[in-house]
Amino acid sequence: MRSAETSGVEATGFETAKPHLPGIGNTISNLTASISPVTLAVAITALVAATLFVVFDVARTLDDTRSRMHLIARSAMVDIDIADPALAGERMIRRIAAFDPALRASLINNKGKVLAISAHDPAFDPISARFSAEKLGTLALETSTGGALAGVWQRGLLAFGAAALMIAASLGRRPAKGAKAKDHLTDLIASIPSGVACWSAKGALLAYNGQYCDRIGVAGGSLPPGLTYHAAVQQLLLGGYMRIVADEDNNRTLELHRQDGSCLMIDERPLPDGGFITLVSDVTERKRTDQLLSSIQEEQRQLARRYHEEKLRAEAASRSKTSFLAHLSHDIRTPLNHIIGFAELIRHQTYGPLGDARYLGYVDTIKGSGERLLASFATILELAELESGQKALRRDTISVDDVIVSATRRFGAQAARAGVVLKAGAPAGAAVVGDRLGLERALGNLIENAIRFTPTGGKVTVSAFAGSDGVVLEVADTGIGMTEDRLAQLSQPFAFGDAAFAKEHEGAGLGIAIARAIVELSGGRLAIDSSPALGTTVAVSLPMAAEQQATLVRAA
Repeated sequence: MRSAETSGVEATGFETAKPHLPGIGNTISNLTASISPVTLAVAITALVAATLFVVFDVARTLDDTRSRMHLIARSAMVDIDIADPALAGERMIRRIAAFDPALRASLINNKGKVLAISAHDPAFDPISARFSAEKLGTLALETSTGGALAGVWQRGLLAFGAAALMIAASLGRRPAKGAKAKDHLTDLIASIPSGVACWSAKGALLAYNGQYCDRIGVAGGSLPPGLTYHAAVQQLLLGGYMRIVADEDNNRTLELHRQDGSCLMIDERPLPDGGFITLVSDVTERKRTDQLLSSIQEEQRQLARRYHEEKLRAEAASRSKTSFLAHLSHDIRTPLNHIIGFAELIRHQTYGPLGDARYLGYVDTIKGSGERLLASFATILELAELESGQKALRRDTISVDDVIVSATRRFGAQAARAGVVLKAGAPAGAAVVGDRLGLERALGNLIENAIRFTPTGGKVTVSAFAGSDGVVLEVADTGIGMTEDRLAQLSQPFAFGDAAFAKEHEGAGLGIAIARAIVELSGGRLAIDSSPALGTTVAVSLPMAAEQQATLVRAA
């Protein structure tokens, strides 16, 4: 490498004669000769400022996009009932679509199966994020990278366009002396939207723009002559404090927090001649957004903690209730059996006539009431055993068509007395895994409810449909139907909804609760759809037997 004396480098550039380079080589040589150190500094400053602006804008946009996706996901999962994953997933997808139609949302269970997915299909190369949806599985959100960064590319093109214009202007105007070059550098830096200041290797101010003056709090857009870097830092520290964010070999980033709540990001970059530039940007709004996000996240953590505590208390209360009902049912069934037995003994007048014939009617009433109470407490005990897991269910392969035929025969006479048509649908030819007695009990409860709430002349249909991985049983009636409030109350045992139900229809209100418990213990789920005056449809989904599922897979 030649020294400055032998190479001919002067303050205004290369002045010695250059060998003739024909074509492109001559053009490059002439262009290189026309570049002064000040012009080179302007070019580096403009490109570095534009690059930093684009990088910061991309990072902030991606961070804001993911934060927004996080807030939308958390907002969509608030108050979602996880007892029914399919319905909860569809409701969650609808909420996310209402927040932002451009988001593609999908709910995936723990086995990797998609439970629900939105119809929107974003462009390739999406920005994706995954969130835990508790027992539902994982909620995946995606949005188009191009859509999220559309504004970034536009602002980036403007920044690099401004840098190109400054470089082109500096190439066309070569300053002859130091003072003229400094004025030209100042004019170029003034067009940069961020606060920019160029410093020499000794810390002397070379050039700056009005944005820099505004950032350090100097009115009038003019700094005092001979200002040093140390003095500028002291000016920045007035009424605030500074902390180092990053300190590397070629870059140092600091944050300035002021008493008025504003925050400045100061980025220092070295220059080839030993000097450096200072880029100052206002990140107050970004910090406020981060603080808002932090407060929202903290509030969500508090809500999640309280929800967990309330959930534990509710589960403990449910276990206590189940244990109480079990013990109560056992304690009451014994005296009820005595009452029924003695009433039966008196009704037969085993030890002589009662005297008055009316006593026989009273005895029949006592016996009938005792039997109804005994049946009610037996139902309560059965529900308590199912909910507590004390009643084990068998895991046998059951023909769905046989269960439906048996149930329709058993309730055929009751339907005929009520003037209701009870019919079975087309055979499904499918088999499920479960407890036959339990499944017949659950289906019987559903058919009995359908007959009870269907007026004379109505129809109750029991059908089965086989899918690729399960079987769906449906009990549909043309009865009185239910409102949404009534449907919501069906998840609670002993719920009748209103006085009309309690007066017109006997029972403890446990038919649906027992059916749901049996279905869920069998690995399935129960869903109800109803409309007033149109009827009710209860759907039960159960897992298909492994042998039949394998046969279907081979056939496909």
